[in-house]
Amino acid sequence: MTSLPIVNLSSEPPRRRLPRWLKRPLPQPGMAYTDDVISDLQLETVCESAKCPNRTECWSQQTATFMIGGNVCTRPCGFCSVPKGKTASLEIDEPERVAQAAERLGLRYVVITSVTRDDLADGGADHWYETVLAVRNRTGAEVEVLTPDFMGNRAAISRVVEARPDVFNHNTETVPRLYHRVRRNAEYQRTLDLLKQVKDEAPDMPTKSGLMLGLGETRDELMDVCADLRAVGCDMITLGQYLQPTRDHLPVDRYVPPAEFDEIGDLCRKLGFRMVASGPFVRSSYHAGEMTGHLDSGSQPAMMNS
Repeated sequence: MTSLPIVNLSSEPPRRRLPRWLKRPLPQPGMAYTDDVISDLQLETVCESAKCPNRTECWSQQTATFMIGGNVCTRPCGFCSVPKGKTASLEIDEPERVAQAAERLGLRYVVITSVTRDDLADGGADHWYETVLAVRNRTGAEVEVLTPDFMGNRAAISRVVEARPDVFNHNTETVPRLYHRVRRNAEYQRTLDLLKQVKDEAPDMPTKSGLMLGLGETRDELMDVCADLRAVGCDMITLGQYLQPTRDHLPVDRYVPPAEFDEIGDLCRKLGFRMVASGPFVRSSYHAGEMTGHLDSGSQPAMMNS
């Protein structure tokens, strides 16, 4: 009997196989405790909502990136797996619950991010302010904020600056040519203006931004963005590989080899960034405390390039 060829009846093309350098370990001991703390305090994390590939490593070390403002975003970004739709009211006790989680996890460096809340007049800025203060008052930890752009609302940005976070992070994500696909309803100049405003209002506050590679950008476009970030005083930059979270999100244009990440990282250092994290698994909050801890010494930690 002649065997029939196998026919793929799915209308969707098969997803590209990950290269060997993008393999991650299975869950490790210690994850359960972090999961219990997050669940018990009914908090959201970007680790889960954004399907971060580093979750197993970070949670096994009892660290997580808290996501405030709910788990529904008002913007339909093409790369992000955080749910989109109708948002709920802010939870007044959320800042204190985040502080409790940081205390129970023993964190000395806390990274806080949020969904984008364009439905709120201040974009949630006062909620940000209260969360930073609650964490610091309860734990004494350093706090890094990874904020949305607040639609360019200068008063809202100033309110977060008033909380005196130890690092102010706002991601650029990609090059201007791809914004209409990757960061719908966002504006490249708005991102630059936000980072400049933070530096103008608090010159001693380190600013940070991050980009995803593999979405179709060219090397020249990428380096132009990096130069623009330096021009507005951005101190720190993270560069990582974009990974498609589901079939409904933007496909990966290409997987950037680790050696190329090293080359780009070296170019960023020559532009004058005080700290550079460049590698396939680098994310905005991945080893963020370690990255910041090297600012004063001026030495680049080896893990940032791997």
